[in-house]
Order: sequence, then C-alpha cells, then structure tokens
Amino acid sequence: MRQRYSRQIVFDGIGEKGQEKLLRSRAAIIGLGATGTVAANNLCRAGVGFIRIIDRDCVELINLHRQMLYDEQDASVPTQKATAAFKRLAKINSEITLDPVVADVNAANIETLIGDVDLVLDCSDNIELRYLVNEACDKLRKPWIYAGVLASEGLTMNIIPGETACFRCLFPEAPHPGSYSTISTAGVLNSVTAVIASIESAEALKILLCSPRVRKTLFRIDVWNNSSDYIDVGKNPDCPVCGRHKYETLI
Repeated sequence: MRQRYSRQIVFDGIGEKGQEKLLRSRAAIIGLGATGTVAANNLCRAGVGFIRIIDRDCVELINLHRQMLYDEQDASVPTQKATAAFKRLAKINSEITLDPVVADVNAANIETLIGDVDLVLDCSDNIELRYLVNEACDKLRKPWIYAGVLASEGLTMNIIPGETACFRCLFPEAPHPGSYSTISTAGVLNSVTAVIASIESAEALKILLCSPRVRKTLFRIDVWNNSSDYIDVGKNPDCPVCGRHKYETLI
C-alpha cells in the first residue's frame, strides 16, 4: 500500500482494504467555492481514485478569504475555478484521476455529469440547483451530501435514496427569490465553511466505504454562537421526489 496513505490506513475505520476501495471509488463535486475547495482537497489527499470537479465561474479576489485552492494570481487573470483547482490538486496527488469540468450544471447535463460516479457532493450556493441534484440522484439512485453555509452557521445532511429523507422532505418548497439572506448580504466565516466541508468529506468517505457509521441526521453548527445540533428529518411518504419519484425539474 502506498506510503502516502499510511496514517489513514492505520485508522480502524479504513484499513488497507478500505484504502483500496477508496482508490477505486468515484465522486463528483458540484461547486468549487468555499466548501467545494475544502472537500476537493480532502478527498484528493485521502486517495479517492476519481474526482470530477465542476464549476462554471472564474476566481475573484473576494473568493480568496475562504476558497482554499486559489491564490492572487488566479484572481488577477480570469481563471476558471475548475482549471485552477485541477492544477493545484494535480500537484497534491498525481496517483488519482481528476476530471475538471467547466459547466453550468442544469437539467440537460446533470445525469451525464453524475451518472458514472458513486457519490455526489453538493458544494453549490444555489437552492434551485440542489432541488435538481436531489431529483437526479433519486432517479439514478445515487447518494449525495447536502452542505450549506451562511454567516457563522452551517448545515449538512447525507441523502441516500431508499434509506433517508431527501432534500425535498427537508425543504418541501423553495423560498421565493429575494426572501432569504445570502452570502452577499449576510456574509460568511471561513471557519464555518471549513468545518462543514470537512464533515461532508468525512461522511463521503463513510458512504464510499459503506460504513455503518454514516450519519442519518441533519447536522447544524453555529461556530460564532457556540451551538450545534443533530436533527432527525422524517421521510415524507408523499414526497414528490423520494415518495412518488416525480421529477419536476429534470428534462
């Protein structure tokens, strides 16, 4: 077994067989912002064998306080986030396959983008996109992990078709545009993005390894106000997505 993973292999939850399984595993990360860069860094260093990294945006100076794979040079010359992240991650681990995709994830391409992976990590900042990911993953029976951050608070939840509640169970209706705060209006701390993305990364390894320790609750943390909770989310038998398998946003 490769020496680079030796400290991970001695951990009881992984071991040599687990590391071999990670090296055969395939994940897609949608969004390469604050949570996406941390998650991509963690999975790359952990030896997940194939990681598709997807984002449509370019690096900006305002990203640098929380998006850990980029630097001032990336922001000074318009550089696609997927391209910049790929260059940095390729220097970290040359033994895995990285697939950078510069694209706007939408109903026309999402099934192609996630159809050949074992797990999807939501690292977007777009609630409409999360409803789309939820439907596509339910249709394709792909587990995915929701992660959201705002100000000093973060949420993350594992969504496993046939086992857990889905995103539509958690948020039955999308809020009206302009009716909720965003990072642009409320800000965000880089500490909470790192915490939530690290928890998302740990859960990703558990899911890929079929660990019995996969969390089935919604996790919430507020790093400024010193609070955290594990919240049970009930599976709605009448949910349009995981209950009735109706996909309103997919083509």
